[in-house]
Amino acid sequence: MIISILFLTTTLTIVLALISFWLPMISPNSEKLSPYECGFDPLGSARLPFSMRFFLVAILFLLFDLEIALLLPTPWAIHLPSSTMTIVWASSILILLTLGLIYEWLQGGLEWAE
Repeated sequence: MIISILFLTTTLTIVLALISFWLPMISPNSEKLSPYECGFDPLGSARLPFSMRFFLVAILFLLFDLEIALLLPTPWAIHLPSSTMTIVWASSILILLTLGLIYEWLQGGLEWAE
């Protein structure tokens, strides 16, 4: 049963990957690659420079958000037979989260203006 499911998913993945390469008729030219601005000629480049600060804040948000998401099942996990182990794991996640925040603060990752 498992082998047939693995075979089916692998086959489907390969078929869809091949179709995605064969289906589009790619013929790039300068008109298709130029940015479109409501029928007007583009005023500037479509690729604007992106501040590295925004990228750093986004990555930090994702990391801390994932660590906080690990704590969401904690209220239900307290009802398990070994609730002390749950408290130990939740405390270790909170300590790791706090250490990460302190590290980023000391490294200057949270400083917006220099």
